[in-house]
Amino acid sequence: MTTSVSATPEQQTPTTVVSSRSVSSLSSIGKRSSSLPTGDLVEEVEEQFSWTNTVFRRKQIAHPDPDAIATRRSVYDDPDLAPHYWPKKDYENIHRFDTTARWTYREEKALVRKLDWKIMVTAAIGFSALNLDRSNISQANSDSFLQDLGLTTDDFNLGNTVFRLAFLCAELPSQLVSKRIGPDRWIPMQICLWSVVSLSQFWLTGRVSFLVCRALLGALQGGFIPDLILYLSYFYTKTELPMRLALFWISSNFCGIVASFIAYGTLHMDGVAGAAGWRWLFMIEGVLTLLIGILSFFRMPASPTQTKTWFRPNGWFTEREEIIMVNRVLRDDPTKGDMHNREGLSIRRLWTAVCDYDLWPIYILGLLFGIPNGPPSTYLTLLLRDIGFNTFDTNLLTIPSQVLGMVTMFVITLVSEFVNERSIVAMMEDFWTLPFLVALYAMSSSPNPWIFFVVVTGLLSYPYTHPIQVGWCSRNAGAVASRTVNASLYNMFVQASGIISAQIYVASDAPRYRRGNRTLIIICCINVCFLYPGTKAYYIWRNRQRAKIWDAMTMQERAHYLSTTKDVGNRRLDFRFAH
Repeated sequence: MTTSVSATPEQQTPTTVVSSRSVSSLSSIGKRSSSLPTGDLVEEVEEQFSWTNTVFRRKQIAHPDPDAIATRRSVYDDPDLAPHYWPKKDYENIHRFDTTARWTYREEKALVRKLDWKIMVTAAIGFSALNLDRSNISQANSDSFLQDLGLTTDDFNLGNTVFRLAFLCAELPSQLVSKRIGPDRWIPMQICLWSVVSLSQFWLTGRVSFLVCRALLGALQGGFIPDLILYLSYFYTKTELPMRLALFWISSNFCGIVASFIAYGTLHMDGVAGAAGWRWLFMIEGVLTLLIGILSFFRMPASPTQTKTWFRPNGWFTEREEIIMVNRVLRDDPTKGDMHNREGLSIRRLWTAVCDYDLWPIYILGLLFGIPNGPPSTYLTLLLRDIGFNTFDTNLLTIPSQVLGMVTMFVITLVSEFVNERSIVAMMEDFWTLPFLVALYAMSSSPNPWIFFVVVTGLLSYPYTHPIQVGWCSRNAGAVASRTVNASLYNMFVQASGIISAQIYVASDAPRYRRGNRTLIIICCINVCFLYPGTKAYYIWRNRQRAKIWDAMTMQERAHYLSTTKDVGNRRLDFRFAH
């Protein structure tokens, strides 16, 4: 899977912290760094996590000596570069920063395993809470949800549009709040707030209350995923985080399977206390996610060195473990010391990210790539009900596409890594979807229910390439400081695609939605034939432009450029775009 990578020491530029330090202090830092023994440091670049290696070369990638030094060389071992990358004085982990610190592979492996249990599990449960409350509207739709509230298919579409629009508008504001008060506080608050709204859907009365709840859910859930990625980046290196994020998206399918079984049980509560089954679905899942949100307040420390609190007086990590955590993360990416975890993003940084036109092709892909399979996915339960399946069978029949989707996502990730390709591999989602859309369009007005089920299940078993494109966007952003903003912008375009797709299946086209499917086929063809090939061609052209200038420079001219340029990230001449 494509992942984000920070610039190499030769590519990174001095941080603004230099201006806040005196020349004498910088000189002392440089002298200290130059006097340190560095012969025991690991020279090779840390190998990016790869599913291909893990599955097929597990024994080869294991280090032969677990007690050998695992500390990797970084800019802090260069007396000329070190002063420019020193963490800010108000960086929350500065008291554990030590360029002389060394640790072994055994220590690092044990620490990462501990981080997975302490930090990653909590994050994964929070991500599951998001998926549970975000998708339960589909299970409710398999019951008498629309009929009980007097809603039409168009009202349902409007609700999805309102949700997506609110979700989109909340992306960047959520990032500003998260950076100001800290993701460790904001993430649990988000979960609790949207859980209250979710469970309150038990008392929905009609169109207005339905639209208000959809708007509130979108506003409170928007920005959650970038906030969560920001939080995890405090603890993991750039080679460890992508694999864990990949598992997040694979687990979302697993969460969908669990949600189907929960729906199967709760919808059987129809008539309990005089309430419909879909009302109990919202109530039970809302209470469940509320408990997860409350638990998150006690399970999300602010940083690696801030795990000690009144309810956890001994903390999670020893002083030795804190030193390893802080120094391994900063050696991997020195720019993480530029900001403390309660420092807000500047408007200038946001504007710079918005104006980065080299990422616009990926944003356009984010807007259009998911539309062809969006309406069939949203309307799956309604389509199965209309074709003749009952409420309970409908929820169980959504499981096969979830399981197959996990398999195809894993396979496409392996393919992407094996060929080291983004654009053509990411295109496979729409390439897979196209023939099934044609089959759906060509069906008669009264198809065999099981043939219809097979076609729709095949369509929704597509290899989900969104994680690849998220990593692609992050990789091509280049500058670490702007990646969170770029990820939010990309996700805003993805949410906008949901707004578009919600307008394609309309009530006047029910129940086979032939006009809608024809529109989906056209968009799918545009993606496959023009957008993905065009994006690849654009980045090839941009790389050739850069190479033409860079290759014409002498070594002295390159050295002068690197030492004096104010260009950062993908604006630098030595940066090459992935495609």
